[in-house]
Amino acid sequence: MTDHIALRGLRAVGHHGVYAEERKSGQPFVVDVVLEVDTAAAAATDEIADTVHYGELAARITAVVEGEPVNLIETLAQRIADLCLTERLVDAVEVTVHKPEAPVGVPFTDVAVTIVRRRA
Repeated sequence: MTDHIALRGLRAVGHHGVYAEERKSGQPFVVDVVLEVDTAAAAATDEIADTVHYGELAARITAVVEGEPVNLIETLAQRIADLCLTERLVDAVEVTVHKPEAPVGVPFTDVAVTIVRRRA
C-alpha cells in the first residue's frame, strides 16, 4: 500500500542563486513535497504519533529554505529531500522547488526542479 501526504505551496524567502544580487536581496521560493507514508496505523489509532506531523515538518522545510544559501535549486531540493527522509515513517519523497522570480531574462511563469528520493 502506498499512501501520500502532500504539502504544497510552502512559501519562504531564501538567498539562493548563482548571482550575487540573488544572494544579497533574496527572493521567494515555493516548495511542494509529497511524502510516501503508510498511514494505516494513524488511521487505526487516530494518533499524531503514528503519522508525520506535517505542521512541524513544514516549519523545518521553511527553515532550510531560509537557511544557508546554495547556488542551485537542485541542491536546495536535495537538502529538503534529505530532511524529509529523516522522518521515520517516510519511505520516499518527491520535492519540487519553484523559483518564480528567477533571473531568466524573458517572461515566464515558473522555474522548478523536481526530484524523487527513496530511503536507502
